[in-house]
Amino acid sequence: MTVPPQGGPAAAQPPLPAPVWDDAAGLLHDRVGGASDGGLDGDTVADVVVVGAGAAGLWAAYYLLEADPALDVVVLEQARAATGGSARGLGTCSARLAVSAEDVARAHGPAAARSLRAAMRDAVVEVGGVAAAEEIDCDFTYAGAVTVARTLPQLARVRARASGAGAWGDEEHLLAPDAVAEHAGTPGVLGGSWTPDCAQLDPARLLRGLADLLVARGVRLVEGTRVVRVSPGAVVTEHGTVRTRIVVRAPGAWTPAVAPADRTVAAAAVDLLATEPLTGAARRDVGLTRGQGLADAAHDRFEVRPTADGRLVVALPARRTRARTGTLAAGDVKRLRRRLVDVLPGATGARVTHAWRAPLAVTRDGMPRVGLDRDTGLGWAVGFGRDGLAAANVAGRTLADLVTGSVTELSRLPWVDHGGAGPARPTLLPTALALATRVGRVADALEARTGRESRVPGRARW
Repeated sequence: MTVPPQGGPAAAQPPLPAPVWDDAAGLLHDRVGGASDGGLDGDTVADVVVVGAGAAGLWAAYYLLEADPALDVVVLEQARAATGGSARGLGTCSARLAVSAEDVARAHGPAAARSLRAAMRDAVVEVGGVAAAEEIDCDFTYAGAVTVARTLPQLARVRARASGAGAWGDEEHLLAPDAVAEHAGTPGVLGGSWTPDCAQLDPARLLRGLADLLVARGVRLVEGTRVVRVSPGAVVTEHGTVRTRIVVRAPGAWTPAVAPADRTVAAAAVDLLATEPLTGAARRDVGLTRGQGLADAAHDRFEVRPTADGRLVVALPARRTRARTGTLAAGDVKRLRRRLVDVLPGATGARVTHAWRAPLAVTRDGMPRVGLDRDTGLGWAVGFGRDGLAAANVAGRTLADLVTGSVTELSRLPWVDHGGAGPARPTLLPTALALATRVGRVADALEARTGRESRVPGRARW
């Protein structure tokens, strides 16, 4: 059931260890209508096989059919379609990426950085447009996001990001403390910023709607199917082999588990909680009344967003990633709640109804990887981290262009690798991720105490 406010009486029961998006419809457990359940029924052939029915895989299948409705597309999913990391996450569709435009420009040039930033901004609008056009009811709310700064180092970071945003085509408007107060009831604010390029939605309903749509359009979606081997021209499962020209590997958050040989992607996780719906004075005190999201400028990045029914959903990087789903420890729930009431004291009386962990797959530099090796017919889309809803849409469109041979702005994005998986980078171990998260918390504490920018290296990039 619920966890009471801190200092209140003991809770009779812990919060539900499931995403708040897993409503009475059972979206994260029930199979997609029309999907094959229990594996392939022997061998088959297809034009394209997509491995993974998460956000990137579903978007890739959608745009492949948009480009060529005659394509025979098979989507193989080990568990249930539309139940991966994005479906369990915060539900923020943002133009943000863990890798900065400046870092992209240093590696690939300023023009490439501007193209990637434009693609991410466009994706926020594109997701909302598809949801509207296809009549997918996912509570899409395009209201932007505010970042709050409560220490001088945080304010310096916010100002630096806002001052440089225009060079990449981004909108990031600086806010004085009184302007921040018009968005949210956060105390002790020194300043902040607001960007329009962010929307909130119900991720499980978006992706389930997309899966239902694909099945209705003829995609062969096969759930409960473990892929044993992917090779040029064939995907071998426990129940049969699919012969194909093109294989797109898009296992999303589960990449480290199903593709352990991919040394550029590592397992991470984010901890989340949801409150009961807020009403009356609490809702007014919290703010975010237009549906905008909120983040702080701490290294240990805190995010909160309202839902259509008035709840608050909170996210923080998980301190431990060994268990990437399931029940949060009591200490993790307290940590989330403590940050929530610190940033938004108006939520102090709100009961916690859900607490859960969502898996992520991250790259060392924060840059997702998308590509197609035309010699082998093997494609991939991996490493979207914490901000995967918009990035997965861009990846799906990019893969459709690569598979159909279309030369577009998307097929030239700097995260596209045309020549195969590329050289293996050093493995990003879970212990390193946990250390990076801890370093971020230490850096935040030092900055709060000294008022100076922390020089502690190695902070998390997701």
